[in-house]
Amino acid sequence: MRRLGAVMVGVAVVSFAAAAAGIDVRATYGARTTGDEPYYLITAVTLSSDRDLDISDEIEAGAFREWHEIPLDEQTKSLEGGRRVSPHDPLLPLLLALPVALGGWVGAKVFLAVLAGLLAALVVWIAVRRFGVSVGAAGLTAGVIGASAPFAVYGNQVYPELPAALCVAVAVAGLTGRPPQTGGFVALAAAITALPWLSIKYVPVAATLAVLGVVALWRAGRRRALGSFVAALALMGIAFVAGHLQWYGGVTPYAVGDHFSSGEFSVIGNEPNYSGRARRLLGLLVDRNFGLVAWQPAWFLIVPAAAALIRARPAAWGALAFPLAAGWLNATFIAPTMQGWWWPGRQLVVVLPCAVVCIACWANGHRARLATIALTGSLGIAALVWLLADGLNRRITWVVDFYDTTNPLYGVWQHVLPDYLDVTSMTWVLHGAWLVLALAVAARTWLTAASGLRRSFAAPRRAKGTEPRPSGEQSHWASAELRCASPSERHGTPPSGRASF
Repeated sequence: MRRLGAVMVGVAVVSFAAAAAGIDVRATYGARTTGDEPYYLITAVTLSSDRDLDISDEIEAGAFREWHEIPLDEQTKSLEGGRRVSPHDPLLPLLLALPVALGGWVGAKVFLAVLAGLLAALVVWIAVRRFGVSVGAAGLTAGVIGASAPFAVYGNQVYPELPAALCVAVAVAGLTGRPPQTGGFVALAAAITALPWLSIKYVPVAATLAVLGVVALWRAGRRRALGSFVAALALMGIAFVAGHLQWYGGVTPYAVGDHFSSGEFSVIGNEPNYSGRARRLLGLLVDRNFGLVAWQPAWFLIVPAAAALIRARPAAWGALAFPLAAGWLNATFIAPTMQGWWWPGRQLVVVLPCAVVCIACWANGHRARLATIALTGSLGIAALVWLLADGLNRRITWVVDFYDTTNPLYGVWQHVLPDYLDVTSMTWVLHGAWLVLALAVAARTWLTAASGLRRSFAAPRRAKGTEPRPSGEQSHWASAELRCASPSERHGTPPSGRASF
């Protein structure tokens, strides 16, 4: 227990430091923050000072100049009485109200960096206490991934991604208690409730977690707790719809946005090309600029780890697999783009804690796999350090030209990754090569003896005094249109017509 606590603290400190180190890196050359960030901050200001969501007076007074020195990109439309409301859900600004009041935009970013540290520590705890991973394997995996992109970057970006990822981690912790505990399902219900209030785009993940909770309680025979759980979520859903209708005039905050002339649900695209978006299934991982692997090669280990998880199906495997699948499919087919005015991986961050635990389980007890995590993970940490050096010296920014980093390793690495923004015949050659590699790795893992895989996914430790569960209760049921910055946008804000997601 003492060693676990020490590792959790160490991983939290490292992850916090990695995130906080990037606070002074500018989002664009013309502004410290960009895209949706100024609106989250200005809403936090009005919540702190006026106790409402109306940002019209703050915009008129130029309250955003401290963190957005150039003219504000218009995202809102004038409502009755001249009122203006940010077209983004209100929970993140509510969380940032006190930090902004105390420390301005820096206070907000420090707060998010603290959440990054808490998330890393919780991931270690989940891996060890819920999935039986050794403290060393859990600490190594969470440490190298927490100290690299995208967690370390979104730990200083004013977006709901990091808080949402923390909610998912809390939900997984609550869902995987054995036997199911009332406190765990209260935490699960709270996390499910918070996700849509952070952003409507998290509804698919929240719904997946809700279904997992229902099935877990049903299988445990806890009918009364199940009824209370469903009733609580229903009431929270009604409150969500009622609140949005009152504040935004629609069931999503996009109803007050000026980008969505054809309706609030056009945020997913007016004529989405789903077959084209299917390339994101792989592109979210290996895209030259916006793929996870481009900035942290260790993320490719999701492939064998996920295959191992599904093949072995240890207790509570669905608590990792189903939210991860829901988030990945949402980023593939529902998100308007995977390449936008943001740091790579934005749509996936919410479910990546599940992937980290999965990778830790896969590597548990295998020296070669742990060495692979250490080697590939160190490349990702080096990439972040280089990005920080470039950014702090004003050679790059987090949003406009991060891919122009002077890192020589990335300069070589990018040429073996497909470029889905500038699609050429080489794009498809590289796409095919990575697809074959991913399928081969997954197939090899799948064909490995099930008994060998089960040794990776060790049984979690039971609390003292509890009895083993019957075998029948061991398991819970448990990525187009691609847009990016044009050269004319390098010194400013995103084009006013770009959808936010």
